Amino acid sequence: MIKKAIPPFLICLIAAFFFYKMKVPTVIPLYNGEIPNSRHSVNQEYYRYDPGDILIVSEVSKPTLTIFLPPKEISTGAAVIICPGGGYINLAMGYEGEDVARRFNESGIAAFVLKYRIPDDSTMIHKETGPLQDAQRAILVIRSRAKEFGIDPKRIGIMGFSAGGHLASSAGTHFEKDYIVNADHISLRPDFLILIYPVISFNGRIAHVGSMHNLLGAHPSQEKINEFSNETKVTDQTPPAFLVHAKDDNAVPFENSIVFADSLKKHHVPVEILLYEQGGHGFGMTNKTSSQPWMDLCIRWILNLRPKA
Repeated sequence: MIKKAIPPFLICLIAAFFFYKMKVPTVIPLYNGEIPNSRHSVNQEYYRYDPGDILIVSEVSKPTLTIFLPPKEISTGAAVIICPGGGYINLAMGYEGEDVARRFNESGIAAFVLKYRIPDDSTMIHKETGPLQDAQRAILVIRSRAKEFGIDPKRIGIMGFSAGGHLASSAGTHFEKDYIVNADHISLRPDFLILIYPVISFNGRIAHVGSMHNLLGAHPSQEKINEFSNETKVTDQTPPAFLVHAKDDNAVPFENSIVFADSLKKHHVPVEILLYEQGGHGFGMTNKTSSQPWMDLCIRWILNLRPKA
């Protein structure tokens, strides 16, 4: 039997592929020094793996950004901040975070996974604004360091799954108010929104009560409910959005996506919405009930967007 040698160029290609796949991303603290709106407390953050090898992070009080940059030769200049879901009680950092970031990198899109603070009265002074502060800080950090990251400061979007979708939509509808120190007056408006089975509203039958109580408390005022029901905060300046939901979602009703899309349309803001007939809640990048890959459609949508003048 004659054994054929593997050509050297193929060995290099295979090695480069595995290096890229196994490359350890950079993790940076979100804030330099003191974290705003925080109480002094012991860091009790912990990690676990749920069935299906799903990485969950809980009790986050020290927010970070995990940086995933594509190879320079395929970089498109676009970037996405990813907010994993978890009902504002934990974060699905794997299949709604780092796995998504790597998929974006394959298409030349930079990605930044935001490990945002979990609302908690013991670690925050005003827990309802803690996650939004972290989202705004992530936008500020990435936009101010755009050249270093090799991205276009006018092509920075934010993405969220489930309760992370509520956070991302909050960043896209509350940007006119600075919840953090912004001495250089850097724009905190994301350039686009990607909302996957998102919590949007805390009003009526479509509210996700668990996320609402975890963020706003057990007995929030109607004023506070209205403030964080993001379909009511859409304006002509709200960024364009891409939404995905399954009609049989029994955790976060798909009407959350509908009311947000309708509000965007009323304000003439571009929006794309994909509604699956099935899929339930929490399907991540792959809805196994459909052959239509939303992630591919999403990437195409991002790359076709034109920066706002």
